[in-house]
Amino acid sequence: MKNEEYEYGGLLVNGFVMLFFTFVLIPALIILCVVVGGEDNMWLSAGGSVIGGILFIMGCVGYFTQEPNEARVMIFFGKYKGTCRRVGYFWTNPFMTRRKLSLRIRNMDIEPIKVNDKVGNPVLIGMVLVWRIKDTYRAVFDIDSASLGATGTSVSSAALQNFVRIQSDAALREVTGHYAYDQSGTDNDELTLRDGGDEINELLERKINDRLAMAGMEVVEARLNYLAYAPEIAAVMLRRQQAAAIISAREKIVEGAVSMVDMALKRIESDGVVKLDEDRKAAMVSNLLVVLCADEPAQPVLNTGN
Repeated sequence: MKNEEYEYGGLLVNGFVMLFFTFVLIPALIILCVVVGGEDNMWLSAGGSVIGGILFIMGCVGYFTQEPNEARVMIFFGKYKGTCRRVGYFWTNPFMTRRKLSLRIRNMDIEPIKVNDKVGNPVLIGMVLVWRIKDTYRAVFDIDSASLGATGTSVSSAALQNFVRIQSDAALREVTGHYAYDQSGTDNDELTLRDGGDEINELLERKINDRLAMAGMEVVEARLNYLAYAPEIAAVMLRRQQAAAIISAREKIVEGAVSMVDMALKRIESDGVVKLDEDRKAAMVSNLLVVLCADEPAQPVLNTGN
């Protein structure tokens, strides 16, 4: 998207020089006209005083101070004349309207919203956003002035934040709808909101930038800072996660138990501890698996027969 902003190249005078002109030279000119004109030439006295007064008022209106990371959009009777980014104390044409904008980086915490993920599960998702104004022309002229709360000298920061919040909310809903909250069990390689990490954040940042470019703003960073199932399904999903964790743990336990039983049988045979037929081996395997895989301590049964 084309950048409409350009640097202001009109009248811009050092403010301290104009202070001398406004508060020293103009009053001296008025006094001189009054003294020279006197009672004999009232037209000179009155005319000089009126002209000097007008110049004094115009001189007082044109001053402004600009700090680092600030800008002023210069408008002359409705026509854009450029953006002043210079830092210091200046005087300019008093008929020039100066819309003040802050170019500093701003932080925004988007409250968690309820959205359906890819598989239809309602989730609560929130993010933190870092943004700033990039194109002052678009920030002032491409958004409705009433919605921005613009005045003669500044643009409402709260209104800009509201615009960013609404567009970020829409982008967050769009991204959430393309991914599932967690692995469904059928495709373990699928990217999800919970384990997407940097990829989800980069996509979110790109989507928000696409929406804010129309208003001359850009996102420096966008990151998810809250992600959870909605309360109505949280308990069910918690049991599902617990079941998956239990199954995974059981798989590890069985895998370890089988390897231990195999090692025990091979060790008994290699060391010649006892000769076991197939039935006794099967019974030993069953007993060892019960002991190793059971949640509770095994209760031994002593065989007192042959």
